[in-house]
Amino acid sequence: MNTPELEAWVVDDDQSVRWVLEKALRQAGISTRSFDRAEHLLAAIDRTSPDVLITDIRMPGMDGLALLDRLSSTRPDLPVIVMTAHTDLDHAVAAYRGGAFEYLPKPFDVDEAIQLVKKAARRNGAHDKSAGMPSKDDIPSMLGKAPAMQEVFRSIGRLAKSSLTVLITGESGTGKELVARALHQHSPRADKSFVALNTSAIAADLLESELFGHERGAFTGAEARRIGRFEQANGGTLFLDEIGDMSAALQTRLLRVLAESEFYRVGGQTPVRVDVRVIAATNQDLAKAVKEGRFREDLYHRLNVIRINTPPLRHRREDIPVLLNHYLKDAAKELDTPTKKINSDAMEILKTYDWPGNVRQLVNAARRLTVTAPGGVITSLDVPQDLGGKHNSASAQNEWTRSLAYWAERKLGDADASPLLEEALPAFEKTLIRIALERARGHRQEAAKLLGWGRNTLTRKIRSLNMD
Repeated sequence: MNTPELEAWVVDDDQSVRWVLEKALRQAGISTRSFDRAEHLLAAIDRTSPDVLITDIRMPGMDGLALLDRLSSTRPDLPVIVMTAHTDLDHAVAAYRGGAFEYLPKPFDVDEAIQLVKKAARRNGAHDKSAGMPSKDDIPSMLGKAPAMQEVFRSIGRLAKSSLTVLITGESGTGKELVARALHQHSPRADKSFVALNTSAIAADLLESELFGHERGAFTGAEARRIGRFEQANGGTLFLDEIGDMSAALQTRLLRVLAESEFYRVGGQTPVRVDVRVIAATNQDLAKAVKEGRFREDLYHRLNVIRINTPPLRHRREDIPVLLNHYLKDAAKELDTPTKKINSDAMEILKTYDWPGNVRQLVNAARRLTVTAPGGVITSLDVPQDLGGKHNSASAQNEWTRSLAYWAERKLGDADASPLLEEALPAFEKTLIRIALERARGHRQEAAKLLGWGRNTLTRKIRSLNMD
């Protein structure tokens, strides 16, 4: 008996996307049918239904989210894969909350799309549609099309209906609090308080009172009862940043709160019960801290129910232009000045800079460039040296070697890449020869001197590189 053929339908107003998906699906043995509008699909789906649906979000007429809403009532068991070129948190979460099986950012890997279709077909893909869409007014600005950021968006979307404890890891400045706020905004606790506390910013002897509050007379200076952060966050979310710096005694108290949902105020005799979702963050390796005895293993497992890693900016360089343009607009509003643009040379310098302070440093750089760049366009001359600017010959040398290193890293990430030198050396020689010939106005003898070659060597190189 033959197994029924898998069928996937595609809805996208872009004919090229439909063509690519149709070809890839058919090569994978999956029958397909395409539509350029959601309305056309709805007319067809009344008569028959596919195993999996792939839809774009932004389309003329009914968009992908409205289509999801319609299908959630008429075809609740149909797995829907949502794809979009608008790779931001809002679209990712909206897709999941609308009942999407998975979220696929454009440009997508065709093999990944095929695997998603097969995975969706193995499950019924049914999800309960949550009531209402979240307000965007208070959602933090989280942007990025890099794969690592898309995984962060997916994690937030998958947790949209949950109140699970989450551990956010990542370097300083990567936006861990933004992720925590987004998790809160897209959770069932969104209408309750979000309370944030950087545990490393408060003296150890004061942190206990800060977290749990104190009774009047509990210690010198405690002239009145004080409500701590756990009580302030009751019903909502408590974000504990830099959790790895917490003392052993406070780790024990925190563990009890997580396990029993109750605690005592400092100096108190009556237990206080709370319903708080805890989201913790750290830039430390907590697993290593557990092995070294600096962090309680049982607390680590309590916090590490779900882990989200925020990638450093140097690992998502493709996001730097959109982040810079976004925060330049923010800086212009903040400073009440016209928004400045960045030309290609300046953008290339900033893209290849390593950003040790990550997104936090980039936000401050946008403010700084808005103030210091004299014109309406930020050029390479406006980029300060500590951000990779080329103010002397040494920094210019660093710039091109950084660009070369960035290119090499990208090539090594391509499984089908040719050997590095095989591609780089001809391009390197062609570039220098072209510049030397331009400077020498086409005179080969003079250009050869600029290159440190003899004229015959230059002629041979021009011939071998097909530059005639």
